[in-house]
Amino acid sequence: MTLSSTHRYRVAVIGAGPGGINTAVRLRQAGIEDFAVLERADGVGGTWRRNRYLGLACDIASHFYSFSFAPKPDWSRPFAGQAEILAYLEEVVSSFDIRRHFHFGISVDAARWDHDEAVWHLTTSDGTTVTADTVVASPGMFGELRYPDIEGIGNFTGTAFHTGEWPRGHALSGERVAIIGSAASAVQLLPEAAKVARQVHLFQRSPNWILPKEDVPFTAAQLEQFRQAPASVAEMRAGWHERYAANPPFVNADLNAEMQRMASSCIEAVEDPAVRAQLTPTTPWGCHRPLFSNDYYASFNLPHIELVAEPIQRITSSGLIMANGYALEVDTIIYATGYETTKFASVIDFVGRDGVHLGDAWADGAQAYLGITTCGFPNLFMLYGPNTNAGSIMFMIEGQVDYFIRSLLHMEQEGLAWIDVRPDVMHSYNQQLQRDIENVEVWQGGCSSYYRVPSGRIVTQWPHSMDRYRELTDNLTPLESYETQTRSQRLRP
Repeated sequence: MTLSSTHRYRVAVIGAGPGGINTAVRLRQAGIEDFAVLERADGVGGTWRRNRYLGLACDIASHFYSFSFAPKPDWSRPFAGQAEILAYLEEVVSSFDIRRHFHFGISVDAARWDHDEAVWHLTTSDGTTVTADTVVASPGMFGELRYPDIEGIGNFTGTAFHTGEWPRGHALSGERVAIIGSAASAVQLLPEAAKVARQVHLFQRSPNWILPKEDVPFTAAQLEQFRQAPASVAEMRAGWHERYAANPPFVNADLNAEMQRMASSCIEAVEDPAVRAQLTPTTPWGCHRPLFSNDYYASFNLPHIELVAEPIQRITSSGLIMANGYALEVDTIIYATGYETTKFASVIDFVGRDGVHLGDAWADGAQAYLGITTCGFPNLFMLYGPNTNAGSIMFMIEGQVDYFIRSLLHMEQEGLAWIDVRPDVMHSYNQQLQRDIENVEVWQGGCSSYYRVPSGRIVTQWPHSMDRYRELTDNLTPLESYETQTRSQRLRP
């Protein structure tokens, strides 16, 4: 379908990652065809299309990091890599016949709510305005790159890029490489870079706890069993569900201690005691995001791999200068420094009721009701919104999309022009949420992490079990928590 600037869509979906794909599937299953999915990239997949750095894989088991309505029996290994996940998402789009609703190469820069007409006007990168009654914002948490604040960052004349913008075909073969960062992407990247680069210097600000990954590829016999016996796939998914979704995070002190002991033992693989000490965290397990790798620590035993814990003073045209004055020349600098994870839908300039900008409404930190709706922004639904980061986001998103579809159908049944979550409901929900977050002891361990905003609030994490979140999204009656207006009320003089 050609994107129309004159048609008033029932729903506009921003983003063609897992959230946008899930929404499109459920809209069609609900009998709603009047929608458009707008995506700035050249295809579907979201973060799994944008990211393609060496070693990229998921830390959630693939049989659970997949849609419940689209099981894949033949994942090649327990924790699939980027290419296989992207291929899976492409296959879902094709098998559910939703591709015609997708429009690629279109970035939504701003969206303004017209209260008189009860409609959203979306301004795209090419100046086109798309009009829709309802907007589903699914930009994801990992779309806006974060670079470090280092003097001279623009002076380097070699090759420099963020892991989130890996140049196609760049393999690091024979290069002297600096990797700045030591969290999730660096932990996956380093062992692969070590295989091809001449020299790798990994710059670490603070160490992370890292556990081994149970990731032996499935055998041909196992894959054949999965194909022939769908019940075995369902059984495996149920096992991962119990492991990931049934319990709140990090509340079992004995389990936390055991995980930390296990992670500590993994560091023993590093032969140099000085390097081993630098790689040992002083913060508790769970304070930072736990990471997984089978070969990260062993990489530091290789003669061409160096851990650098000295701060970087500045970047020059040929490399980096440390705080102690040591100069290092490299061919490539890779910024494995993460993303602006706390902005959510405010990466787009949403303007709601009374001309309020979403970024201003969230000046003290993003907040929403169930992470899905935020007061003052009628008919705006968010996926992977504030405080919904937990385990398998695929599982969480399914609950959010189902909540949206149920809300949309309620609106149609009741003849509503718009709904807007009541401020008291959102305020009460978030007050309790922050109290519950304070009870997760390891998150109060003084870590510098992507969880918090300057005000001190944790805005990314869900403090309960994933099953508890699904109970809320599945059972709460949407309209009881919302200010509403019928179409007939809106049309009265």
